[in-house]
Amino acid sequence: MGKLRIGIAGATGAVGTTLLELFIAHQDPVEIVCYASAKSAGKTLTCKDQDFVLQPFDVEHAASCDVVFLCVSGDFSLEYGPLLAKNSTVIDNSSAFRYDPEVPLIVPPVNPHSFTGQTLIANPNCSSAIALVVLAPLHRQYGIEHLTLSTYQAASGAGKPAMEELVARTGAFKDYDRTFKSDYFRHDLAYNVVPHIDQFQANRYTKEEMKMVWEIRKVLEAPDMPIEATAVRVPALRSHAESLSIKFTQPVTSLDAVRSLLAADANVEVRDDIENNVYPMPVTSTYKHAVEVGRIRHSLVYGEYGLNLFVSGDQLLRGAALNAYEIYKLVYK
Repeated sequence: MGKLRIGIAGATGAVGTTLLELFIAHQDPVEIVCYASAKSAGKTLTCKDQDFVLQPFDVEHAASCDVVFLCVSGDFSLEYGPLLAKNSTVIDNSSAFRYDPEVPLIVPPVNPHSFTGQTLIANPNCSSAIALVVLAPLHRQYGIEHLTLSTYQAASGAGKPAMEELVARTGAFKDYDRTFKSDYFRHDLAYNVVPHIDQFQANRYTKEEMKMVWEIRKVLEAPDMPIEATAVRVPALRSHAESLSIKFTQPVTSLDAVRSLLAADANVEVRDDIENNVYPMPVTSTYKHAVEVGRIRHSLVYGEYGLNLFVSGDQLLRGAALNAYEIYKLVYK
């Protein structure tokens, strides 16, 4: 068998570029084809000192790949994902197929058993993936009865141009300009927080908030778990942070036992030394593969049946590209 042929659609975007960096860093013996929009086709993408000539996306050309990563919009994935899955393994980073009961939604450290040979696989929402890495071992040990979470999401969730806009706006900031119209956020994000990500739904929650509800239930195989979420965009650049408030079916008698349980997971880094001001933050979680967790404490509402935690994870890695890469490794283990 020759080298696997890997196609990355959307290679010039933040997630696509991060995925390409992972393949280069791991020195996988593969042939990589980078697809981009027609206006970018023919240009050279340089990544980690390697050059890739961007190809215009074409279904027949992409179907020659063993694996196709779709780091593109949901509409693009809906149109081309099923076609490509007839010949290739398709790992989709959009929301197009996450809620399809026939398509596995996979976070490899959590539910690798959900992959049973399917050729179309969904990558979860970034905030869901970050939370699930921490929630899964707790759910296995204590049983989550219900969950409330709030997310503090970085600009990277809206793509590379959104990150560039935040940097430019922050660097030029003198005072709030309420007339500024952002191209990527509902309001100017510089020195601001915006409690609005994606479209509002009939229940007054945003779709971003409901994505976490639907996806956490699906990955944990707990379709009736009560979950509520609030999603907020904050002027961090790359890593998301989240506050998790959990009620369990079993009592949590020891916080040290919780720390040990989480520390034993290679995908989790415990940062919970409040005496020395050590806790999860975007400034420390950026570029890490593990999700940071800290501020571990019993609930003031549920006592030993509840925990409050704070987590932070790199949205472009654990929340997107790394998760997609680990799905690929799961398929071709």
